[in-house]
Amino acid sequence: MCGIAGFFDTSKRSPAESLERTARAMADTMRQRGPDEGGVWVDEAAGIALSHRRLSIVDLSAAGRQPMLSASGRFVVSYNGEIYNADAVRAELGARVSAWRGHSDTEVLVEAIAAWGIDAAISRCAGMFAIAVYDRETQTLSLIRDRLGKKPLYWTSQNGFLLFGSQLNALHAHPNFSPQIDRDGLVGFVRRGYYLGPGTVYANVQQLEPGHILEVAANGTQATRPYWTLAQAVATARQAPFKGSDREATDALSVVLTEAVRGRMVADVPIGAFLSGGYDSSTVVALMQSISTQPVRTFSIGFDEAGYNEAPYAREVAAHLKTDHTEFMVSAKDARDVIPLLPEIYDEPFADSSQIPTYLVSKLARQQVTVALSGDGGDELFAGYNRYARGEQIRKQAAMLPLSVRTRLSKALLATPPGRLDALASVIPK
Repeated sequence: MCGIAGFFDTSKRSPAESLERTARAMADTMRQRGPDEGGVWVDEAAGIALSHRRLSIVDLSAAGRQPMLSASGRFVVSYNGEIYNADAVRAELGARVSAWRGHSDTEVLVEAIAAWGIDAAISRCAGMFAIAVYDRETQTLSLIRDRLGKKPLYWTSQNGFLLFGSQLNALHAHPNFSPQIDRDGLVGFVRRGYYLGPGTVYANVQQLEPGHILEVAANGTQATRPYWTLAQAVATARQAPFKGSDREATDALSVVLTEAVRGRMVADVPIGAFLSGGYDSSTVVALMQSISTQPVRTFSIGFDEAGYNEAPYAREVAAHLKTDHTEFMVSAKDARDVIPLLPEIYDEPFADSSQIPTYLVSKLARQQVTVALSGDGGDELFAGYNRYARGEQIRKQAAMLPLSVRTRLSKALLATPPGRLDALASVIPK
């Protein structure tokens, strides 16, 4: 991963030295995201500063450094993520780019924006990204987040400054940042275990919503708009549904998944995969191995507690696929030692129970590879959680009861202490 940060002083009161120093300080808070190098670009007259921390993955040379200017000099990009179809976009650009400086997807992105404009360029890009684009001609800053929000992007507008960053910590490095805890949001977090987007722990800071673009004009005017929505994607797909057989659908899905994995394996650094032995990660690793000419490096962690230990399943899959497998058994001390690090890893309260094992398997993999694929997202995309099916069953069963009965039952459930409901749930049939 990489990290981006910056700010727009629409009052244009900041001298160049202050712009550069502050932007670099913001980026330096994210060295763990981009340990290889950092860069800063500023325009004193416009009051704009963009910074970047780089984890070099594609084009390790200086030609891949950011922030990056387009060949025309009009657009400046600071970007975190990866454009999986960069080669296809590069080919489509054709003669519009007279000479390429390198082979990074960042250069493809900035030249695509220069050639077609932001919306047309982003519509062509398949990937995960958080992008800051500054148009030197119109003096407009655009922040862009990928369709499903894989990459984080926080922003706030305070005291005449528009601040943004891949992490909240980056905002803290700006002297004009005044965070205020969102107490209502914190109550919601305690109740649910997560913040409702686009909210954050701070009342005056939000995440840019997935599939959205935030545009900030030179006079400070802000406008947010969607460039992609899931509802529209579903509506478009329904107009031309797949009409083949089950076997044809299976074959088509195999092609889609294989190409998706192939695109994510493009790198100039070692690549591996997290392997739990479940359907999702096993499928990803199987497809990786079918593409790779060498044994894929896979990583898994295990626990002494049998009920939580998936290492044996991962071991079986690795043996079947003949991967180069590395396994680490986690002790209670290993897990406890991570706890003091969590406030440094996460910039706001985070309640995902997998955060400790994720850190440990990432640390294990980083000893051998720079990039690791995983099966995350499979359950969401393919409705793999049991609660999806069970919830629909309950809804249909409840709909058979008269509304008056459902209303009284609802009131009775709400009036019952949670402890009693838990005790009841443990003895009645599922």
